[in-house]
Formats: sequence, structure tokens, C-alpha cells
Amino acid sequence: MLTLKQIYDDKARVIAGLEKKHFSGAAEAIDEVLRLDAERKAAQQQKDAAAAQMNQISKSIGQLMAQGKREEAEAAKAQTGQLKASISEYDEKMAAAEEAQTKLLLSIPNVPYDIVPEGASADDNLAVALGNWPNQPMADAIAKNGSVALRDWDTATDEKIADDRLSKNTGGESLAPHWDLAKKYNLIDFDLGVKISGAGFPVYTGQGARLQRALINFFLAEANKAGYTEIMPPTVVNAASGYGTGQLPDKEGQMYHCEVDDLYLIPTAEVPVTNIYRDVILDEAQLPIKNCAYTECFRREAGSYGKDVRGLNRLHEFSKIEIVRIDTPEHSDASHKEMLAHVEGLLQKLELPYRILRLSGGDMSFTAALCYDFEVYSEAQHRWLEVSSTSNFDTYQANRLKCRYRRAEDKKVTLCHTLNGSALALPRIVAALLENNQTAEGIRIPKALQPFFGDDMIR
Repeated sequence: MLTLKQIYDDKARVIAGLEKKHFSGAAEAIDEVLRLDAERKAAQQQKDAAAAQMNQISKSIGQLMAQGKREEAEAAKAQTGQLKASISEYDEKMAAAEEAQTKLLLSIPNVPYDIVPEGASADDNLAVALGNWPNQPMADAIAKNGSVALRDWDTATDEKIADDRLSKNTGGESLAPHWDLAKKYNLIDFDLGVKISGAGFPVYTGQGARLQRALINFFLAEANKAGYTEIMPPTVVNAASGYGTGQLPDKEGQMYHCEVDDLYLIPTAEVPVTNIYRDVILDEAQLPIKNCAYTECFRREAGSYGKDVRGLNRLHEFSKIEIVRIDTPEHSDASHKEMLAHVEGLLQKLELPYRILRLSGGDMSFTAALCYDFEVYSEAQHRWLEVSSTSNFDTYQANRLKCRYRRAEDKKVTLCHTLNGSALALPRIVAALLENNQTAEGIRIPKALQPFFGDDMIR
């Protein structure tokens, strides 16, 4: 949630940032926030004036009674009664203005950083890095310009590279998508998942289940080496937690809701882990806090259809390891860069072709101030698949959470910065591993994953 200080300090920048996020009626919304604040302040001033007058009159009542001026004393009592009623009315006005202001602020997204590119959609995202992928024209363009807009990306070259690479691995056989490979090697039973739960709930079996467990343990081990403390949180949260991290009221339609108990199945471990620090004042010496968590994640994915939901591409339940940081404003940029390096290191160790995108204003999440997506290339599908979003939320979540820290220098209590990222989400990683490593003999397991999987091939 935006702070009033942000708005008062630089109203024009806030409105321009909201417009960059394509938030409709930005100027009107901010003006209404300020109007409600003025209304609250006016009621506060009227209350304070009435309270001061009432105190003054109350002090005079005893003196009037002592002087035998009973009628004047009774009139003064009546006046204090009227002032007390007025104070109650002012309290109600203040509460109503504050409630309306908070409700409005909850509906306003975070302001993106200046580095966020302009744009209305994913086509305007900027590719800022390319790894394990021999597309020299794209690599050269990124090196020369610092980035390449996705609308300028040469997808035809990607498809040719994929065909050339995999035809060598498979001995000239046609390339199989992961759902066919999963059936061939008895790794994932999509039909059984439909029987038990419905579409989007796959059942992993045999070597498929072992591959899932291997990836989870590999990601957690890497997070541990990077200094993250592992958390095992609940996978259902209350509404206060949803509001704290911004899933509510923005994404309630995308979450599974247990109506009887008013609890929500988590869409990501970000929600319970970040909410550990709701209504908490930390000491500066405790920061940065670095946590990681493996959980199952649940998303309704309403309205999704077509090739985007085939196989593991889009699921209702999936496994993910999340990294979360709580930091000072001065160090959060460095923290974000460390998180990006950590996620990139995982993809390098898995030997997967990847690219890193800086998201445009129109493609960013409601709560993020700056977001980078990691995508891996699915060589059999000729598609880039998102596997991580790594975001800096500035003070936006912290203001909702009332997550603060006490500065060592002057003991002043101020808002923290919160950050999080997927490290990593499993379904599309599994899809890319199967498709990109298929050979005539089986599925090759990357060297870094072999100690966790217990073999070098799926056969």
C-alpha cells in the first residue's frame, strides 16, 4: 500500500508511475486519497478544538459551584455534554474518512521504479540476459544495447537452433513434448490426476516423483548454501495474511477459498513467509532477513485454456521453492541483485537455456516496484516458459504488513523493504528438463542434479 508520505512528497511521480502500470484513473484516485486525508484532518482539528473547549469549561464548573453560581454551572455542564456529543461525531467522521481512504489505497497498485520500461504487455518486456542459449544475434544485441524488447526477438532463429540441437541428441527422431515423454517413461499420469481431483492436478509416479523430490532437495540445498533459513509454513492463510502481501483484494478470484473457515490456499510461499513479519518491529542488526520455503502452491487459473495449459505448462497445484527477504531501503537493491544471481545460478547448474526479462509497467504484478522474470526455453514446444518472478516491493507490502525496523543510528522506526522470488517453480523446469535433454537412450539428468536423483538418466 502506498504511504501518504509518498503521495505528498511527489504526487506527480506517483501518478506518472501508476499510469506506467496502466492503472485507470490514477490522478482521480490520488486526488481522492488526498481529499479524504484532508477530511480526516479537518475532523481531527475540530475534535481537538472541541476537546480543548470542553476541558476548559469542565475546569470552570467546580469554581462556579464554589461561588454558588449553580445555574451557570448547570449551563456549563450542558455545554460539555453537547461538546462530548460533537467529539463523538468528529470521531465517526475521522473513522469513516480513514476507512474510505484505506479501502481506496488498497485498490491502488505499487509505483514502479524509473528503470521499469514503458509498455502495455509482455511484448514490451526487455530481455537483459541470455544464458546457455547459442543465439548469437540476440546475445550480441543484448550486449550492445543492454537489452532487447521481446517484440524485436527473433523467434524463428530460436526454433532453428532448437531443431538443430535436439535432432543431434535424438538421432534424427522427431522431438517429443514433455507430456508424451512423461507417458513414455511412466513419469506423470495426467488422466489419473483428472480422476482424483480434476484437470491441472497431475500425479507423479516412479522416476517422475523421484525427479520432483530431487529438484526440491537441490533447490533447498542451494538456498541453504546461499544463507537462506528454511521455513516450513502452513499452506492455508487467513484474510489478513492475504491483505498483507497484496493477494487481497486484487487476486481473490485466483485463490482457492475455504468459505466455512474463511481461509485461503496459498498461491505461493511468499504469503505465509512474509506474513511472519506482520506487525513486527525488527532491529536493523537483524537485516537482511533471508528465508526460503518449499510448499505446494494452489491457483485456480480461471480463464486459462489452449496450448498454455497442456501438460505441466499451467497447473492448479504445483511445487515451488520461494526465497523471501526483509531488508533496509538502502540495501534492498543489492539484495535484489543477489537474488537474481542466485536464481540464474540454479538455471546454469541445471544447464537449461534461459533468458532474464525486466518486465514493463503493463506486465508487472499489482504489488511489485521492479520485477525480473526468468524464462527457460522449451525446445520441443518452441516456447519460452516462465519459471521465476523475482521482485522488489519497496515499502508497499511492508506498509500493509506494518513490517518495520528500528534504525541503529537514531532509533527511528521506519518501514522495511520486502523482496521475493521463485527459486524455482518445478512444473516448467521439469517440462524443459524432459524436452531439452531427451536422447535416443532416455532423458539425460544434469550433472548437478544427479546426486539428488541417484542416476544420470531416466530410462
